[in-house]
Amino acid sequence: MKKIFLLFVITMASISCSNAQKKEFSKDALKGTLTDSDNKEVTFKEVLKKYKGKTVVVEVWASWCGDCVGAMPKVKELQANNPDVAYVFISMDKTFDKWQDGIEKHQIKGDHYWVNDVDGMKGAFGKSIDLDWIPRYMVINKNGSIAIYRAIETDFDKINTTLKTL
Repeated sequence: MKKIFLLFVITMASISCSNAQKKEFSKDALKGTLTDSDNKEVTFKEVLKKYKGKTVVVEVWASWCGDCVGAMPKVKELQANNPDVAYVFISMDKTFDKWQDGIEKHQIKGDHYWVNDVDGMKGAFGKSIDLDWIPRYMVINKNGSIAIYRAIETDFDKINTTLKTL
């Protein structure tokens, strides 16, 4: 019985640590290379620096992702309800052209970046932000700390509530 209890405690501890809310991005994430809409490479750190002093919602998405496309009306509602927030979209599309077409087709307003990595979500940048699902949302407060590290398309109430408190 003691062994079962100990196994339970260890399992619960490892689960709670794996789901811990991060307050800052790893060095690997900050060094992650993205491509901007002018086809120039920038680091994730440079992108975040651009929004210093602002609240930011980051969405990781792809034009081929049905859940991402399905969540677009909620994203647009989020933007309408929180106009002072900056919105950054990071695409996992396979090609630059598909990414650009997706932005235009879905009329996504905000700043756009593309992860130019042949391994896509499982590549270096995806691993550095613990990407396991898209769409993925992160909220960064005005001080540059992470307010929400991992939210998905079913978490819009949580995102809205967090934005109202920042």
